[in-house]
Amino acid sequence: MFKRIAVAGCALALATLTACGSGGDGGGTKKSGGDKLVMGFAQVGAESGWRTANTKSVREAAEKAGIELKFSDAQQKQENQIKAIRSYIQQKVDVIAFSPVVETGWDAVLMEAKRAKIPVILTDRAVDSKDTSLYKSFLGSDFVEEGRKAGKWLTENAKGPVNVAEIQGTTGAAPAIDRQKGFKEVIGGKSDIKIVASQSGDFTRAGGKQVMEALLKSHPDINVVYAHNDDMGLGAIEAIKAAGKKPGTDIRIITVDAVKAGMQALADGEINYIVECNPLLGDQLMDLAKKVVNGEDVPARVVTEETAFTSEQAAKVLKDRKY
Repeated sequence: MFKRIAVAGCALALATLTACGSGGDGGGTKKSGGDKLVMGFAQVGAESGWRTANTKSVREAAEKAGIELKFSDAQQKQENQIKAIRSYIQQKVDVIAFSPVVETGWDAVLMEAKRAKIPVILTDRAVDSKDTSLYKSFLGSDFVEEGRKAGKWLTENAKGPVNVAEIQGTTGAAPAIDRQKGFKEVIGGKSDIKIVASQSGDFTRAGGKQVMEALLKSHPDINVVYAHNDDMGLGAIEAIKAAGKKPGTDIRIITVDAVKAGMQALADGEINYIVECNPLLGDQLMDLAKKVVNGEDVPARVVTEETAFTSEQAAKVLKDRKY
């Protein structure tokens, strides 16, 4: 009798172990143990109107999708993002998403996530890593193409010698590198267009104003500004006005993003052209996260659809802008 009970108990234990282990190596299973999928999201910061809209989109989409969001603001410091990601690994979240402050220096922490079998999704900005197995997908814009669009508009609307002041984004950040690359690619063959100065405004309005103030003193012949985002362009407008010049006329301005404040300046004629960079990535991110956690195949890169605006086009769509 005792022998029969022992055999039955072993059979039950074996069945239980088999059921619990049905998820394989854990690559597509939940780590958090709760009913909700848990996402750790490490945001760059709140440096611009674009970033604020992006954060709002992620928060709202997570709530709508029934995903528990653990959110951190890195205040534009890579070390803060790395610390947040390591915290998410310790908490055994189901998926990690982040928008990298800069392109390089991520391999070690991403390898830690991979070893913990926690999938990673890059949003908005990419990383410069040869090991693409360290993340599942990249969701965001084609920054090089954004730079090309800005350059194309300038080449088609340039008259006479063009002296460009380029106000770059954060040094080492993917948008700054790629928007410069695309712009130079298009204007490179034009002898009458020259970038006379290039300096980082760190994607902030205050930075754009400060850079423009300095450049107007060192390069009084500037007649075009190419700012890597709207906020820096809006800061440049303040400096141009303070110098007694008229933005949009004396100095033409090209920016990237198409946030509401930038679009208003475009409609008012103070900015001449804006290349759109859509921050509303929340819904797509949550959809990707669910697929990744479920072990489904996802594209290595998901590029958002975007356009560009002239002053007349901005005036028509301004009232319907969501950010």
